[in-house]
Amino acid sequence: MVTALSRRAILAAMLVGGGEAPLPASSEIAVAAPTGSPFGKLSFQGQVFDCVLGRSGILRDKHEGDGGTPSGLFVLREIRYRADRFTAPPASRLPVVQTAPNDGWCDAPRDPNYNRLITRPYPASSEALWREDEAYDVLAVIGYNDAPPVPGAGSAIFLHVTRHEAGRAVPTAGCVSLPRADLLAVLALCGPQSSLRIGTL
Repeated sequence: MVTALSRRAILAAMLVGGGEAPLPASSEIAVAAPTGSPFGKLSFQGQVFDCVLGRSGILRDKHEGDGGTPSGLFVLREIRYRADRFTAPPASRLPVVQTAPNDGWCDAPRDPNYNRLITRPYPASSEALWREDEAYDVLAVIGYNDAPPVPGAGSAIFLHVTRHEAGRAVPTAGCVSLPRADLLAVLALCGPQSSLRIGTL
């Protein structure tokens, strides 16, 4: 839910694509939540959105499978989206690529491609990026533990669409999520200088 937002500015930004006009280059997206809480706020360019985090909340010492969202300052690598669920690519100044049906993300710490995009089926454990639900219809890859990956430090940390069950938002496995419309609004205002700072209140 947006608590402070210029609808006109967001709609204008979302209608601009393919570099036809400059979108605002961002500085920093801030994500904050109370210690241990999977629910927080995402603040960006004077706007505040409700967001959902990992089931274990924000963690300083992130490990594979702990359900925590890593704290720190991270870049946004790229946007991935499903063309079958969009009429046009999401607007953004970040790189935008289509997700393929056999795309996955390796989450096996001992595998050479740990925390990397892979093609499924894959001999080691991996997460499918082509899902039945809408969580990965559009996502931004957060540059966590990828330069280079440290085995076991956590993988597949994305900014993606919030899942709901029985009308309630579902905590993630370590990602940051927003309702689809809010996520598209944020991505539309992101640029090459965008960064994401995650921390506890």
